[in-house]
Amino acid sequence: MKQIALVTGGSRGIGLGIVKHLARLGFDLAINGVRPEESVGDVIGNIKALGADVIYCQGNIALREDRKRIIHQVRTHFNRLNILVNNAGIAPHERRDILTATEESFDEVVSVNLKGNYFLMQDAANWMIEQKQADSGFTGCIINVSSISATVASVNRGEYCISKAGISMATQLFAVRLGDFDIPVYEVRPGVIDTDMTSGVKEKYDTLIEQGLCVQKRWGQPEDVGKVIGTLAMGCFSYSTGQVFMVDGGMTIPRL
Repeated sequence: MKQIALVTGGSRGIGLGIVKHLARLGFDLAINGVRPEESVGDVIGNIKALGADVIYCQGNIALREDRKRIIHQVRTHFNRLNILVNNAGIAPHERRDILTATEESFDEVVSVNLKGNYFLMQDAANWMIEQKQADSGFTGCIINVSSISATVASVNRGEYCISKAGISMATQLFAVRLGDFDIPVYEVRPGVIDTDMTSGVKEKYDTLIEQGLCVQKRWGQPEDVGKVIGTLAMGCFSYSTGQVFMVDGGMTIPRL
């Protein structure tokens, strides 16, 4: 029986790289995104062509009713969930110094990146416990995609950094709580990844990367993150719950 993975923010960017890799590994997929289903038809078609059974679960994870509907759709179609990949996230609409940043931007970013992911973890965790209690052979895990911004301070997008630091603690909390059920929880921290989210700062990071920002002098690709997620989803690190997996080209290695 194929395993089922729910990937939030899975129709573009890093999420799409994750979805493609999981499909190639043989997972069936529930893909969440905020765009209307008709606008992601090509994406869904391409994933189905890789051999996966795919459903699209439209919704904003910051909203309780949307989260409940997403889980309900997965239950209705697949009747099981093995993997939750908490990947959905947004950047501030405007990068502003923390001395002038607005409450509105803080609330929006934290509501999606931290609150939404936290409570979706809660929903998925309770369902996974239910499945484990019904079948001792059940295997599952939760994978949170955070960012190097969990520990690397950027004073022009403080709300983003705080949201990712919160996800790091949420990973540890759920890892501890789900330990009794042998359901591991992991954190994956991408660095500078080439997506639509970073397109506005491409020239800046082209220069920084060339100057040695990363040990490996290139942009990260969504597929780089997808490969790490796939390894975790396949159970290759089943005794490493609560751990952080860096995908940053060596960017955060302290150097002289």
